[in-house]
Amino acid sequence: MRQSVLPCLLAALVLGIWQGFTASGWASPILLPSPLLTARWLYEAVRDGLLADALLVTLRRLLTGFALGLAGGLVLGVSLRVSALARRTLGLAALGLQTLPSVCWVPLAILWFGQTEAAMIFVVVMGSLWAVSLAVKSALEAVPPIYIQAARVMGASGRQLWAGVVLPAALPQILAGAKLGWAFAWRSLMAAEIYVVVMDRFGLGQVLHFGRELNAMEQVLGVMLVIVLVGVLTDYCLFRPAENFFRRTRGLG
Repeated sequence: MRQSVLPCLLAALVLGIWQGFTASGWASPILLPSPLLTARWLYEAVRDGLLADALLVTLRRLLTGFALGLAGGLVLGVSLRVSALARRTLGLAALGLQTLPSVCWVPLAILWFGQTEAAMIFVVVMGSLWAVSLAVKSALEAVPPIYIQAARVMGASGRQLWAGVVLPAALPQILAGAKLGWAFAWRSLMAAEIYVVVMDRFGLGQVLHFGRELNAMEQVLGVMLVIVLVGVLTDYCLFRPAENFFRRTRGLG
């Protein structure tokens, strides 16, 4: 309970500053609508089902693309750890492609897949794959050698060594890499949804883009708040409990 007081006070302070700034007349209500106008749009969007439909479409794309990126990142990360050839080839490519903004994949996705769901999934996978793979590689390299030596002394080798010692020891850092990949997947999907339009399947990115086209800034800000809220809820409901579990099981807190 006490841990939630400070974030609530901070949110109230931000809303108060926002409301005071808009009420002062220093900013045009067209460019910066008040929190009340933004809340009104959110209420209307929830009531008519627009927000729920867009959120479900976006989350379905996000979960599909992130799952594929996570699975590919795990395989690639393990390959980079165990194979010197993979490190010299795919490792170099992963380092370079990780720095590539996700929006750069959108033109290729449209050319290869057209205005389809596959194009959006492709952008999400490309946005998260490389970050996850490099994080997995770093996590495996950070496993203390004494763990591996002790397991070998007790007779563990091959698959048993990896499944029973290396991967469990690296799980906390792999989880951190998955969390990073999730953030990249969100950013990638927003870029994809702005440029790739699938009829009758409008996600949050399209709703945000339409708000910009119509100069409806309360719609833009409302969608941004929803994205932030989903990110916070995901951290509190998924990643943070997993991190706490790993810390408890390893005697770290």
